[in-house]
Amino acid sequence: MKKIALVFLLITQNIFSQALIPNPPEVSATSFLLIEAKTKTVITSNEPNQSTGLASITKIMTSYVVADQISKGFITEDTMVDISEECWRMEGSRMFIKEGTEVSISELLKGVIIQSGNDASCALAEKIAGSQSAFADLMNNYAEQLGLDNTNFVNPTGLPDINHYSTANDIAKLSIRLIEDFPDNYALFKEKEYTFNNIRQLNRNSLLWQDDSIDGIKTGHTNDSGYCLVASAKRDEMRLIAVTLNSASEKTRLQDSRRLLDYGFRFFKTKKVLSKSQEVSTVDVWAGSKDKLSIGPKEDIYLTLTKPQFKNIEMIVSKNLGITAPIEEGDVIDRLDISINNEVNSSFDLVALENINTEGFIWPYLESLAFYVYSFFMQDEVK
Repeated sequence: MKKIALVFLLITQNIFSQALIPNPPEVSATSFLLIEAKTKTVITSNEPNQSTGLASITKIMTSYVVADQISKGFITEDTMVDISEECWRMEGSRMFIKEGTEVSISELLKGVIIQSGNDASCALAEKIAGSQSAFADLMNNYAEQLGLDNTNFVNPTGLPDINHYSTANDIAKLSIRLIEDFPDNYALFKEKEYTFNNIRQLNRNSLLWQDDSIDGIKTGHTNDSGYCLVASAKRDEMRLIAVTLNSASEKTRLQDSRRLLDYGFRFFKTKKVLSKSQEVSTVDVWAGSKDKLSIGPKEDIYLTLTKPQFKNIEMIVSKNLGITAPIEEGDVIDRLDISINNEVNSSFDLVALENINTEGFIWPYLESLAFYVYSFFMQDEVK
């Protein structure tokens, strides 16, 4: 009877040690994803690899390509663009550029990002690649380079085409890369309005007016794609990206995105648990100028967990028997497992935090031989 009571006590203690939080919110979008940008932790999702049309979500890639072309020196923000009749006549949302005029790359980018201008997207495509179709080929090259395996572009605008598609997962990857690679370009996505040719237009992402932590990214809508929204917000060390595709209406896409973001921020947290080059452990050095080597992470280590889980973190360094010199700073030496409630959550390499040279001529060889013998007999104990 006492044994049964003890088992019951252990079970109940384990249950209540877990972080009890509500289920994710109900979302009308047929495909959605909520991800933390720094740690790439997926908090909740539904059909994130479902292929779908993109509508103006496409312009995230359009702006990424333009930003990269600027960074490589092929164009500048001040480069002037001749506006063609084809671009002037573009259907859908526009920034209202005029045929036969010149507009700068900088102004066209604002027209793409803030006003969702199809005409501006067309003009940028023609300037960079010669035509919209050639620019789409370039977009697909970027998609391949960025690892967007389920994405294909046929235009820079998002106008409907059966061969123009992506997934929530790929869109999240692209959005994270835009934020990481081109922060100055990304800053335009939080601008609430832009006036061009004396025409004032508001950013179609109305979430920007609801919460100051929300700073992007892009809306989209066509009859084929439904109502789409990629929303991003940053609070403290945590940046969340919510991708909602094929919502039923403009109102529901806003509700979907807001519910996902609120859920993530309320119950989860991103926190730095170790700093770059912070000493985590030491390893014995054989045949070296020093007897001990300091090891630590190569980069800052962040985790995204439910808020109570941070109280249950345990860091476990695998038992390294030692290493022979020479050792170069940055060499991978060991592994760090981060465990929560006795389950491994994530693993990271631990690297040498300094250089250690061999010492002398004959002694290093003797120590190396001694280490070989030592490690041979100690292997069973490590296991």
